[in-house]
Amino acid sequence: MASTACTPLSLSSSSRAPRLQSAAGGVGAAQCVTIPTPHLAKTTSYSRKIGRNVTAMVTGEASAEVVEVASTETPEIVIKVQQAWDKVEDKYAVTSLAVAGGLGLIASAGVISAIDKLPLIPGVLELVGIGYTGYFAYTNLASKSSRDALIEKIKVTYDDITGSS
Repeated sequence: MASTACTPLSLSSSSRAPRLQSAAGGVGAAQCVTIPTPHLAKTTSYSRKIGRNVTAMVTGEASAEVVEVASTETPEIVIKVQQAWDKVEDKYAVTSLAVAGGLGLIASAGVISAIDKLPLIPGVLELVGIGYTGYFAYTNLASKSSRDALIEKIKVTYDDITGSS
């Protein structure tokens, strides 16, 4: 059995194609490449921890470690959404409305994109929007009495939507 010594490799750049050369013996010398080994201790301890958690969940024993991981990983917003979802009586209707709303949003984005590609329409719609914004500001925000009436109308509409009095 012949023993070979490892020599470091370097990348030579010549006018032709780049090639690996050893620092000691040129192209024909014995060469080896060492690959770093991963840090196994961290991976093994993590795998054992996951195994213990799965075993505890299957047997029904809730260890303090499992409960701690579950409570720290769940954001507060997710908990609030889950509580709100549990309060909903007609989940089928809510899901249907959410899907219909998403499809409506996608369809309206497609319509707006198609209108935006027409040559004259986007400029005209922009002028209409600027004109209506000016009209709204003039009629509803110019005087104190019109501002108060607008605020009252917004409050009444909000109360009608939320069902509060």
